Amino acid sequence: MDAYLLVKWLHVLSSTLLFGTGLGTAFHMLWAWRWGDAAHLASVSRSVVVADWLFTLTAGIAQPVTGLALVHLLGLSPWSGWLVVSYVLYGIALGCWLPVIWLQIRIRDLAKDAMRDAQPLPALAERYMRIWFILGWPAFIALLAVFWLMIAKPEL
Repeated sequence: MDAYLLVKWLHVLSSTLLFGTGLGTAFHMLWAWRWGDAAHLASVSRSVVVADWLFTLTAGIAQPVTGLALVHLLGLSPWSGWLVVSYVLYGIALGCWLPVIWLQIRIRDLAKDAMRDAQPLPALAERYMRIWFILGWPAFIALLAVFWLMIAKPEL
């Protein structure tokens, strides 16, 4: 396999992991929240945080590294319009993901404390979940748009 095909494969694989892990963890976190059970939310949020560190972070680092390598290997200008828009959208997704990680950790800890104390989930956990949910949408839409830009490569 030549360098281009290897880097392209890594780029496609990491984009799949990034998007798939994001959808999967969001679904599980939201589903656990709907149960309203502190023990269930503590368990699910613990695994969601681990999955985000293992898969989302790794894929999130691989994306720009392999993307810029592809730009170089293909001889593209890194300042092509569609690439610049992709960088901005990726930055939006990252800007949403960083506070989401913090929120997931806090929700995990609040749920663990509620479970330990045999108390219902605190109002702060609900507030954090709402912010978490809201931040997920621009990240999701931004990554969908990046997928489209990577496929269409429109002249912008």
